[in-house]
Amino acid sequence: MGRHGWNSGDRRWRLTALLGVGVAALALLVTLLNTLPGDGSTAGTTRDGDKVHGTPVTPSTDLAEPDVGWGFTHTQFSADEGSSAATERAEGLLKKIPLPQNQHIMGWGADNPEPVKGRYDFAALDRRIDFMRASGGTPVITLCCAPDWMKGGRSGVGSTDWSKAALETAPEPEHYADFAALAATVAKRYPDVRHFIVWNEFKGFWNNAAGRWDYEGYTRLYNLVYRALKKVNPDILVGGPYLVMDSLDPRAPEASKTFKGVWGAMDQRVLDAFAHWNRNKAGADFVVVDGSSYTKDDELLPDEFAATDKLTAVGRWVRRQTGDLPLWWAEYYVEPADGNDDRKGWSESRRVAVQAAGMIAMVKGGATSGFYWNPEEEKGPACPGCLWTPTDGGDGGKKLAMYDLLSRFGAEFPPETDYETVSVAADDVPNVRVLATDRVVLVVNTLDRPISANIDGKRFEMQAYEVKWLTR
Repeated sequence: MGRHGWNSGDRRWRLTALLGVGVAALALLVTLLNTLPGDGSTAGTTRDGDKVHGTPVTPSTDLAEPDVGWGFTHTQFSADEGSSAATERAEGLLKKIPLPQNQHIMGWGADNPEPVKGRYDFAALDRRIDFMRASGGTPVITLCCAPDWMKGGRSGVGSTDWSKAALETAPEPEHYADFAALAATVAKRYPDVRHFIVWNEFKGFWNNAAGRWDYEGYTRLYNLVYRALKKVNPDILVGGPYLVMDSLDPRAPEASKTFKGVWGAMDQRVLDAFAHWNRNKAGADFVVVDGSSYTKDDELLPDEFAATDKLTAVGRWVRRQTGDLPLWWAEYYVEPADGNDDRKGWSESRRVAVQAAGMIAMVKGGATSGFYWNPEEEKGPACPGCLWTPTDGGDGGKKLAMYDLLSRFGAEFPPETDYETVSVAADDVPNVRVLATDRVVLVVNTLDRPISANIDGKRFEMQAYEVKWLTR
C-alpha cells in the first residue's frame, strides 16, 4: 500500500487498519513474552526424555569392559553435520578402523538437554549418538555440563547462557540430585552407551575462600550420579574424577615437594583433590584424568619431547593410588595453546611426532584408554591437528595425518596389549621414542633433522619428526 493510503482513505478503513496492526502487535508481544529468556518456555521439548532413541547398537557381550582403547572426543564441529558426501566419507573412514568416541551432554556440539526441569531437548545429542552408532566404535558420554536452572540461571527454551563462564559453572548443591536424575535419563535414552564419565575438569568446583578445589562438592555430585547410573543398569561403567593434572615450576608455593621431575612439579592442590575423591568415592570402574605435558605456565620442560615423561609419571602415580583401576586420559595435550586456545604454532609433522611421543608416554604410565580432543573446524582449507578435513563441502571428510596416527595406534595397541622391549642403539636413545609388541614397533624421531636409526636390529633412515611403523 502506498504511503498516501494512510492519508487519503476514509476514517473507517484507517480504523480497521489500525486495529489490525494493534492485533498483530499484540500477537507479536505475546510471542516475544513466551520466548524471552527465563520465562520457562517449553517449545520443542518433551517429557519423555528417557524414551529409547533410535536403534541402539547391540553390544557384542552383555558385560562391557572398563577399557575402551584409544579414540577421540567430538567438539563443537564434527562430521555429524555438513555436506552429505563429506559426512558419509568421514563415517566410512571411521568404520574401517572403529575408534571409541566421546560426547558431552551439553556444549561441544550438544544443546541444553533439559532447558526446563522435566522437559528435554535431545535433538543435537541424538544426532551425535546416531553418528557414533553409524560409524562404529565404543560410544562414551561425558556427563557435563549442567542446564542453567541447576546453577542459578534462567529456565526455558532459548534462555541458555553459552558463555564460557556460564557453561563452566557447576550445579548448585541443591540441584546435585537433579543432575543425577538427568544422568539417569541420558542412560535410559541410550542403553547401548555403557561408559560414562562424571563431569569435566572440576569445572565450577573451585573454593575461592580456601584457595583449593571443592573436592567435597564434586565427590558428592559424583556419588549421586554413580548410584543413579548403577540403578538404571548395574552393568553401566562409571569413572571420574577427570581432574586436570597440572604441573608447576618446582619453586611455586603450591608445588608438590615429593612428586616432581625434569618436567616440573605437580600441583599439590590437585593431588589433594584426587586423594579425597579416591577415599570417598561410592565406586569407580575406571579412573579418569586430564592434563598436558607442559606446565600451567605453558613451559615445556626441558623440551617438548622430554616433557611427555610427565604423562608417564602421572599415570604410574594414579594407578598406585587407585589400586590399578583401568586408567583413562579424557584429554591430553602436548602443544601449548595461544590466547585463543588454538594450537596452530607447530608444523603438522612436529605436532604428530610429539603427539605420538605423548601417547607412548601414557601407555608406559599404565593407560589403556585415551581420547584425543579433536579441534575440528566448521569450514576452511586448513585444520591443524584435526582428524579429517572440514565437512562443509563435498570434498571434506578426508583423513589427515593425525587420524593416521590415532587409528593405527588404536589398532596396534588395544587394551590388554603385551608390550616388549626392543634394542635401541646407544647413539639413538636420546633421539627416538619407541613402543613395541611382538608384531610392530612404533618409532618417533624427536629431532628436526634426518637421522639414521638402529632399532630392533634394523638400520633405517628417518626424516625430521618422522613417525615410523616397523613390522617384526
